[in-house]
Amino acid sequence: MTWSEMQPLLEQACTETLIMVGWSTLIAVVGGLPLGILLVLTDRGGLLQNTLVNKVIGQIVNIGRSLPFIILMVALMDFTRWITGTTIGSEAAIVPLAIGGIPFFARLVETAVREVDHGLVEAVQAMGGNTWTIVRKVLVPEALPSLIASTTTTVIALIGYSAMAGTVGGGGLGDLAVRYGYQRFETGLMWITVAILAVVISLIQFAGDYAARALHSRGGRSGPSPRLRFLKAEEPAAADIGKVA
Repeated sequence: MTWSEMQPLLEQACTETLIMVGWSTLIAVVGGLPLGILLVLTDRGGLLQNTLVNKVIGQIVNIGRSLPFIILMVALMDFTRWITGTTIGSEAAIVPLAIGGIPFFARLVETAVREVDHGLVEAVQAMGGNTWTIVRKVLVPEALPSLIASTTTTVIALIGYSAMAGTVGGGGLGDLAVRYGYQRFETGLMWITVAILAVVISLIQFAGDYAARALHSRGGRSGPSPRLRFLKAEEPAAADIGKVA
């Protein structure tokens, strides 16, 4: 197979992979972020402590993470057909990709949010902040560098899942590698798809690491955030007032 024959196939496969991973990542982040935060808030000692709710959410997340993706795709075929009207193609693959990505991202969010300094949470509570204020103004902003890293990890995982989806007609680079590289013995095309995936993953990892480091240097966990500096700045003033009194 010549390059002129490979090029349109590769362009179409890359577009399909981009669509699958893009939409599934968006859904995974939108669905996994609140789940991960709820796992922290409802845990023992959390702001919304509720053992029953925490265990239910935790079990759902654990079940979603324990299923191999290829089995998840097969198990969700009826649901996928109901949503998209088909079980093949890139649009159909978005459904299991998103459902598989939500619990994966939720656990990463849970880990990131647990690392936030609890002293800052207590300071906002002392100033009258409610749970929503703490989540919006403290937990998410302070955990943002780790959340960016978690999103990067999720995107890379979904790229791998999308390649597996290609083995059962999901489209994308995985489907191209199987249909042409394996079934038609076009070894050159298969290695080109492998190289494309390797380059894309490396670029995504580099971009994610760069963004996380940039957020850290602007006031993430490696240095005090503007809110933390403000709180610390008030302490000497209070001490001085005490001395004057």
